[in-house]
Amino acid sequence: MGILSPTVSMTRYNVEGRLNDSFHDSVTRGLNQFCISEIDNDVSEKAVGWTSFHHPYQPGFDDLSYMFGTYLIFSLRIDKKSLSSKIIKKHILIEETKRLAESGREFFSKNEKMMIKDQVINSLCLRTPATPNIYDIVWNYEDGCLWFLTTLKSANEELETLFSKSFKLTLIRLFPYTQADIAADLSDSQRGKLNTLTHSEF
Repeated sequence: MGILSPTVSMTRYNVEGRLNDSFHDSVTRGLNQFCISEIDNDVSEKAVGWTSFHHPYQPGFDDLSYMFGTYLIFSLRIDKKSLSSKIIKKHILIEETKRLAESGREFFSKNEKMMIKDQVINSLCLRTPATPNIYDIVWNYEDGCLWFLTTLKSANEELETLFSKSFKLTLIRLFPYTQADIAADLSDSQRGKLNTLTHSEF
């Protein structure tokens, strides 16, 4: 679900911290350094990185096309390879049977079985295309606000980790507790009371 969808779900963030160098240079450097890597012909099972909003399958940030006034628009892409446990088990048994027949042995040691399993998984990963998931991002850098176009917990966790690595800035997820803490300028005792509150059913 992206920015141009008729309906959207989103998570709001405050961006805390300041970039030391030129804002544009720092952001472009961070986006390119942690750009998504293709893993279709790789043994990796997962890849996480930034990609272009306009061309999500041709990642790169060599120009400032992701900037619109005080807004930055780009995407987080998470590629995953899904290997069925039954398929893995099938190919392990095939490979073990083949190697036992070739060697004339009756069984393998535990370490040999682990080695065969790793080789089978790597071989399957090389032949399995990754499934991409793309989540759009709108960042108003002047106001320090960021909108992430999903509420999926795992995607939000990937965003928060990668954003910190890329820009050395912290994302504060906004929900009633954090909004109250930020807006009300609470004392330590008041913050302690806030942390003990529970939601009410209406």
